[in-house]
Amino acid sequence: MKKPEKTTLTLQLNGQWVQVQAIQERRASLRAATGRKGLIFRMPLGLTESQRRQAWEWFNQWALTTLQKQPELLARARGKAYRNGDVLEVGSRVYQLALEFTERQTHSARLLPGNVIRLQLVETGDEFSQNQAIKTLLSRIVAKDFFPEVSRRVHELNHLFFRAPIQSIRLKYLSSKWGSCSSRGNINLSTRLLFAPPEVVDYVMVHELAHLMELNHSDRFWKLVREAMPGYKEQERWLKTHGAACDF
Repeated sequence: MKKPEKTTLTLQLNGQWVQVQAIQERRASLRAATGRKGLIFRMPLGLTESQRRQAWEWFNQWALTTLQKQPELLARARGKAYRNGDVLEVGSRVYQLALEFTERQTHSARLLPGNVIRLQLVETGDEFSQNQAIKTLLSRIVAKDFFPEVSRRVHELNHLFFRAPIQSIRLKYLSSKWGSCSSRGNINLSTRLLFAPPEVVDYVMVHELAHLMELNHSDRFWKLVREAMPGYKEQERWLKTHGAACDF
């Protein structure tokens, strides 16, 4: 069976750039929806060039109609727009952004004294792509700044409740999940978590640490989570309600 083909691209609608995830899969009809990060377009596999063109015409019309009825979806699909001098609040820390455009070939960023993040950007003319690049750079800088305390807290919770061997801890941008744990003991946590309250961050850490003992979501796994954090369901509800706003 052929696997679905996924492509993420940007589409210009009424002069605005919007992120679209296009998915070709085994299905009989076209389907469009709004997602946390943008728009989603599903279409059947094996379409001819003419059929694909018609499919995209249908999607464009659907997207225009949908975004006109729900303009707040456009802001969500476009993501945040950053300007020189903007302030970025992450947890208890406040960063000031210093944006400058250069003739270099690649974007770069560094954290300066006074919690100033200097971003040197290549002028692209595509505001959407530029904002995505800024988001990636900010995530990397903030991850490096927060990593010592995040790592310390993971080891602290592990010592308190699990005492399982940890191979590595990584803090990086994960768009579709809050964390992950591999069979080798590698724990990944999303930088998006840094926008959540400390007790919510603790829950995700506990969740991934419990996977060091049970690499599944069995009753035994949830028993481990519950013993470490009896009120974990409240933190899950917070993520479901407010998680979409936790982002750069």
